[in-house]
Amino acid sequence: MFRFIIKRLLLAIPTLFAVLTIIFLLMRVVPGDPAYAVLGDYASEEAVTALREQMGIDKPIWRQYLTYMGGILRGDLGDSLITRQPAWDQIRTVLPYSLQLTGAAILIALSLGIPFGVITAVKRNTGIDYVVRIVSLAGLSAPAFYIGLLLMYLLSAKAGWFPAISTAGFDDIGKNLHALVLPAITLGLVETAYVTRMTRSVMLNVLSDDYVRTARAKGLRNRTVLMRHALRPGVVPIVALVGIFTIGLIGGSVLTEEVFARPGLGKLMVGATTRRDYTLLQAIMVVYALIIVVVNIVVDIIYTWIDPRVQR
Repeated sequence: MFRFIIKRLLLAIPTLFAVLTIIFLLMRVVPGDPAYAVLGDYASEEAVTALREQMGIDKPIWRQYLTYMGGILRGDLGDSLITRQPAWDQIRTVLPYSLQLTGAAILIALSLGIPFGVITAVKRNTGIDYVVRIVSLAGLSAPAFYIGLLLMYLLSAKAGWFPAISTAGFDDIGKNLHALVLPAITLGLVETAYVTRMTRSVMLNVLSDDYVRTARAKGLRNRTVLMRHALRPGVVPIVALVGIFTIGLIGGSVLTEEVFARPGLGKLMVGATTRRDYTLLQAIMVVYALIIVVVNIVVDIIYTWIDPRVQR
C-alpha cells in the first residue's frame, strides 16, 4: 500500500508538469492582447508597450515560460490585470466556499444515492424500484438552477426556513451552515440521481456473482451479504463517479452560485473570462489543475484500500 502511494505521487509530478505547460500554452494562444484588454482598444501605442513590458509578455516565449513555472514553484500566481491584487488572494477568498459546497453536495449524494441504489437493486422490478428510477431520471433531467429556484421559492420565500442569499462567512459557523443548506441540496439532489443509478447498476451485476450466491448458501444474513460481500467490491465505480463529481462541482457549480449569490471558484473564473483578466484566469486554471491531480491521487488511494487488486 505504501509503495503504491509513493509510486502514484511520483507519477503525479510529470502529469502536473504537463498540465501546467498546456495551461501556459493555451493562455498564449487566446485571441486578443492582454494589454489592450486592460487599457482599452483606443489606448496609445506607448501605453500598451509600457504595460506589455510591465507584464512581461514582451519577452520571448521561453523566458515567459520560465518565469511562469518559477512563480508557481514559489507560490506566486501573478497579479490580476484588473484589480492589480495578487491572484491567489482572490482565489483563496472564494475557494473555501467551493470546497464546502462540493463536500456538502457529495455527502448528500452518497447518503441518499447509495441506500436508494441498493434498495432498488434488491427490490428489482418492484413498485419501489420503478418509483426511485423515475424520480432519479427526473433528477437527471432537471437543471440545477431550476431546482435551486424551486427550493428558494418553497423553503425560503414561502416557508422562510432558509435564507435565499448564501453569502454567510466562516466567522459564524452556524449562520454559514444555515446558508449552505439550499445550494447543497440543489447540487446534492442532482448528484443523488447519478449515484442512485450507478449503485443500482453495479449492485445488479455484483448480486449475480458466484461469491455472493456462495455467501447466501452459507446461511449468512441478507444484510451481511449486502454490506460485506456485495457493496464493498461494488463501490469502486461509485468512488470513480464521486471523483468526477468533485472535479466538476468545484469549478462547475456556477449556475447554483449565481442563483444563491454565493461566491465560488467557478463564478470567479467566469468573471475573469468576461473581463479578459488573463492573469487571474491562468491562476484559477493552475489551482484547478492542482485540485484535479490531488483528487485523482485520493481516488486511487481509496481504490487500493477498497480493492487491493488495483495495485496489480
